[in-house]
This record gives sequence, C-alpha cells and structure tokens, in this order.
Amino acid sequence: MNYIYNGVYMSASPSNDTGKESCEGLCSSCADKGSCDDPRARQKETVDRMTRIKHKIVIGSGKGGVGKSTVTVNLAAALQSRGFKVGILDADITGPNIPKLLGIEDQKMMAGSEGLEPADAAGIKVVSMALLLKSRDSPVVWRGPMKMSALKQFVSDVNWGDLDFLLVDLPPGTSDEPISVAQLITGLDGAIIVTTPQEVALLDSRKAVNMFLMMDVTMLGIIENMSGLICPHCGGRIEVFKTGGGEIASKELNVPFLGAIPLDAEIGRLGDQGIAFENRKTAAAVAFEGIVSRILQRLSISAMTEKFK
Repeated sequence: MNYIYNGVYMSASPSNDTGKESCEGLCSSCADKGSCDDPRARQKETVDRMTRIKHKIVIGSGKGGVGKSTVTVNLAAALQSRGFKVGILDADITGPNIPKLLGIEDQKMMAGSEGLEPADAAGIKVVSMALLLKSRDSPVVWRGPMKMSALKQFVSDVNWGDLDFLLVDLPPGTSDEPISVAQLITGLDGAIIVTTPQEVALLDSRKAVNMFLMMDVTMLGIIENMSGLICPHCGGRIEVFKTGGGEIASKELNVPFLGAIPLDAEIGRLGDQGIAFENRKTAAAVAFEGIVSRILQRLSISAMTEKFK
C-alpha cells in the first residue's frame, strides 16, 4: 500500500500475511502487480533490479564532514566521463546532499509503471530523499523503522535500469543505514572509506573499516581527503590538518590506500554550484583521477577504461 508522509511518496512495510498460498516471483505478468505486498515477490524483484547493475560500491565514513558526498559525486562524474553508465543512491535519509552537489535540487522523483523513477543529472541517475520532499528546508523527522523502510524502497522499488556502476553514499557512522544497505544490496563489490588526516577523524574511520570487514564486505580502499592545502598564490603546500593519516591507517588495517586529495577552495565553490571538480586542471583533480584508476584496477576492469581514454 502506498501513501504520502510529510509530502513524501512512500509505501507501508509489507506484511508477511498475504493470504496467498504461493508466489512464483513473476511480477511482470502477475494480476496483482502494483498492489502486491508479498515479501517473496519484493525480494525477487530486488534481485532482478540489482542483477542489471554490474558494479555496486558503498562509500562511507565513520565521521561526518570529511567530504564523502563530494567524493561520491566526483567519482560518478569521473566514471561517466570514461564511458560508464552510473547511478547514485543517496542513503543519507535525514541529511541528503547529493542533489545539491549535482545541481538538481529542483527535480523530483516520480512514481512510474516500473517503480520510482530516478532523477537525471546530466546522464547520472540519482535517488535521494531530497528529491521527494516538499521543499529544500523540509526536515525528515523519522525514527529508525521509517528510515529503514525508505532505504528498502530505494533499493527494491527504483527503476534503475541497466547500469555499469551504482554508488551508494552512506550516512556517517556504523549503525542502521550502513548495515541495512550492505545487507540489502545483492552482489556488492565493496566499500570505500573517506577520511581526513587528523586522528579524531581516523578514530571513526577505522571503526567504519572494521564494520565492513566484520560483514564480509570487500574493502576497496581508503581515500584521504583534505590532505594538505595547495596555496593559490605561491603553489606551496600547507599542512592544515597534517597529511598521511589515511595511508598509515590503511597499512595498519591491511586495506588498500587509494590516494589523497588536497584541499582546494574551488572544490567548495563548484560544489555549491552543482559542478564536479574532477575534470578541472588542478592538483585535486589530478589526484582524483589517480584514485579513480586505482578503484577500477581493484575491480579488475582496467581494460575497460583504456577503451574510453
């Protein structure tokens, strides 16, 4: 059963008592398509949708404010520029920032015959709670069960179509949302952790790495963001938060280090305008290109990238 809550199109959690004796999971030809609440059918549909996506990556952090969403958006843009079809699932239900960073705040997700239709950001498919709210300032005042219901829909009820990559931007921490997403998405390729160099951020980033390892999720690697500042006047390097903490943590945790991105004032300006920085001729953009190449190598699809260079 579908309903509107605080201006948001959602559906009630499915009941296990459907009154049906059997479900073959053939949703496309079922007479109850669109109104069926049988969890077996929903599970089959979720698996079918996920199998149309070649690679699924979750991007997390132990602490907020480390630039995780910025990394997600620019990774999507970089992959798209190399010829891949990309989607972003913004799993931060109460603090969704992806539409802002992509310049699509005024778009809305709509319900179609095949489920919720993603918004479009210059060819990148996007699903976010921000695209379902009445206004940019509307808060999502939900407890855990409502947030989990929304995440389940974002995975099972969205018509993603055929994608090469689905990037999932997780909220910070090691609680409900990251755990649920890792369990809901079938065929998850791995996780990327974004951190900043200082110890207070690394404390929580280490916890995020260990959470994914405990869940048997492959760690694709750690990215150190805000790693030094390139002076716009002299070109010298200033260690605002020091550097190297992410690389040290990766060695201690025995996970790959994907690279470091320096602070750049232009990144913030471009993000506010909904523009990716990855294609600019800056130190940050050059560093990011190397990170993207290492991620593709970790996924053993480096040969595909040569085709689009």
